[in-house]
Amino acid sequence: MEDTLGVPRPLAVPGPLGVPGPTGTSGPAGGARAADGPRAGSGLLDAALRYAEEWHWDVVAGSWLEAGPDGAPRCSCASPACPAPGAHPAGPGWAAQASGGTAAVRRMWREEPRASVLLPTGRGFDAIDVSESAGLHALARMERLGVRLGPVIATPARRLVFLAQPGTAAKLPDLLARHGAPPASLDLVLRGDGDWVAAPPTRTGRLGVALWAREPAPAGRWLPDADAVAGPLAYVCGREAAQARRR
Repeated sequence: MEDTLGVPRPLAVPGPLGVPGPTGTSGPAGGARAADGPRAGSGLLDAALRYAEEWHWDVVAGSWLEAGPDGAPRCSCASPACPAPGAHPAGPGWAAQASGGTAAVRRMWREEPRASVLLPTGRGFDAIDVSESAGLHALARMERLGVRLGPVIATPARRLVFLAQPGTAAKLPDLLARHGAPPASLDLVLRGDGDWVAAPPTRTGRLGVALWAREPAPAGRWLPDADAVAGPLAYVCGREAAQARRR
């Protein structure tokens, strides 16, 4: 049956504990509050430790922001064309440096307290990156269909990143195609082995701070599988792609 969702509102998705996600005029893009990260008032190290200790995810310290000659934030990589200032791996050996050990995590942020918090994909989870509009529709559709939702990151670039079981990035393309939505036609990025996501409360240049639209549940490490998310994502992303072609 045709989905009758209207225009997406600012993000306001309750987390698994019933705590509201990011709301208000700031939304998940620029101007988002740093306190909306994993724990109100927590710093980058606190967030990294929580990911390692509570959710058993590997963590790695990434690039960071520093003041440029004009006082504006710039990436530690010093590239004027950096696509994600202060929110990407700091070097080619980042995957080998990632660790879920608290001693290693503390050491990484002791060396650079400003480092961004990156989570390697393909280990504890894979990630599905879609536009904010499609992601909001998918969340609403999954809830109506009774699909059990996992953690979702709202990025400052107005994207929603759904975390799913490892292996989802390899399985999802075929599943989407079976639903009539081949991935090449969609605004959808799959992140698996060898890739990463920037985790809250990482800031990306002047864009803002990554937030949890749906925070990971404190009990257990359950994540949806590719079969659970394929149908809703194929529907909303396919519809968005069709609308874009008609413009």
